[in-house]
Amino acid sequence: MNILWPRISLPVLGRIFVIALLGTVIAGTYGVLHDQVTFTISPEYFTNFKIHQFHYLGEESGSRIWVAKIGFLATWWVGFFAGWFMGRILVPRLGFRSAFSFSLRGFLVIFLGAFVGGLLGFFGSRVFPNGWESIRFHCAELGVSDVPGFVRVAWIHNAGYLGALLGLIGALLWIHRKSGSFSQIA
Repeated sequence: MNILWPRISLPVLGRIFVIALLGTVIAGTYGVLHDQVTFTISPEYFTNFKIHQFHYLGEESGSRIWVAKIGFLATWWVGFFAGWFMGRILVPRLGFRSAFSFSLRGFLVIFLGAFVGGLLGFFGSRVFPNGWESIRFHCAELGVSDVPGFVRVAWIHNAGYLGALLGLIGALLWIHRKSGSFSQIA
């Protein structure tokens, strides 16, 4: 097997891409819902911070639609790559139907990792409600008035990404255990 230049037929590549697109939709939807919740906790996280990353989205800063767009754009790629990796491992080995079924369960593991990570971030923010010196400096620089809310959302977001990464690793290990050895993949 050549990792850098694998030989993948176009039909297999298409099936892998379908699983990656499914991951895109799942992660994007999670991001939309997640950011609606975190916007409720700290609107300033979006209006004072995320606006600089997503300034191109338009003038509707602070609206729920704008936050939904940010949620999708900030997370779709996580699902795409998770789906790509799972599809790349599963489709050549098991065929599309089984690969799709395993991928759905893998996405559930990743979702649970992100969700639990976000919860741990929420509780971590309770330990450090005002963040640390660098965050307080950035909050002052950004004109944030509700520092504890801003810090809480930062913790939730960052811990959620870490949880998703750990969930992906867990899903890939589970896939390895259930579907066979990685070394048998074409």
